[in-house]
Amino acid sequence: MKKIAPTDYKTPGQLIDALLAERGWHKRVLAIILGIDDSGVNRIVSDKRAVDAPLAIALEEVFDVPAETFLDLQKSYDLARARITARPDPKRAARAQLFGGLPVAEMIKRGWLEAENPRDVAEVESAISKFFKVDTDSEVEILPHAAKKTEVLGSATFVQLAWLYRVREIASEMLVPKFTQQAGRKAVERLSSLLAAAEEARHVPRILAESGIRFVVVESLTGAKIDGACMWLNEHSPVIGMSIRHDRIDNFWFVLRHELEHVLQGHGRETRQTILDAELEGENAGTGANVSDEERVANAAAADFCVPQKKLDAFIARKAPFFAERDLLGFAKTINVHPGLIAGQLQHRTGRYDRFRAHLSKIRSIVAPSAMVDGWGDIAPVGL
Repeated sequence: MKKIAPTDYKTPGQLIDALLAERGWHKRVLAIILGIDDSGVNRIVSDKRAVDAPLAIALEEVFDVPAETFLDLQKSYDLARARITARPDPKRAARAQLFGGLPVAEMIKRGWLEAENPRDVAEVESAISKFFKVDTDSEVEILPHAAKKTEVLGSATFVQLAWLYRVREIASEMLVPKFTQQAGRKAVERLSSLLAAAEEARHVPRILAESGIRFVVVESLTGAKIDGACMWLNEHSPVIGMSIRHDRIDNFWFVLRHELEHVLQGHGRETRQTILDAELEGENAGTGANVSDEERVANAAAADFCVPQKKLDAFIARKAPFFAERDLLGFAKTINVHPGLIAGQLQHRTGRYDRFRAHLSKIRSIVAPSAMVDGWGDIAPVGL
């Protein structure tokens, strides 16, 4: 007699029926062995009662067939039945990406999404569609299947893209004159005269606006790690977005000048590609081979703006390996910049981030009152 192969059967009931026939047993025999009534066996064989783990073990003892075999058949049968009866939801995959990739609760708290309850799927989907300015959430362009209108140079996470959308939304409602290269260069000259004192940073938003550059400060979303971004609303409307997540004078001026160089170089203008700068410290703030051409140019310009690099080289050559605080203060006075800018550059050059930290003055509270700010308890008045 041919030995029964469990793989020949689609359901546990079919396999049990074949095993009974192989032994010449009536269903009543199995009922007696299992200690259940006849109707119970009939339901098992007709697949009206599912085989659970205890029953699978009992069947293993009776038929010498591994319990896993019965359970695997039951699982496959249940799944096949579910596929027949389940109603497909084409939005489920998009919903998983959006709810899994976006910090919905945080965006609601920040006022970015007009929803009360992050667990109210319909309300949140509607709010997400409004935030990304599409008819339905499945059209959100950060989804892989959606046609992208705006590309980010390099990769970006959903969280980072949401931050960029917020920057763009705020910037699009700002009124500034048309940007020109001449105005941009003039702005850099004016900004360079502000480096000696932290308080002078309050003039940054006005100087940039007068040159045609929209300057927006948006608090970073959790996990975004964004420092700054450069984007173009159109050929004559550049935007600089900053998070000021590192509230230090050296980081502020470095990131700002870095984004300004992207603007001056026209990076992303023709292709409408957003330049996203995340974790703009350490190697990412350098000019090594692993840094893209655009970033290398921007980093070099930012470093030289904060502290002229040739002068810094000469200072390091004279004082290394010991840098006394009086030397740092004297050098800062000589080149007319805040000591924190030199401290930041020395930390980057030497890798000693524990040195001169007292000079890294906080800057956000100085810049924020005169800037368009979203975050830290404030919601930018857009879309009203």
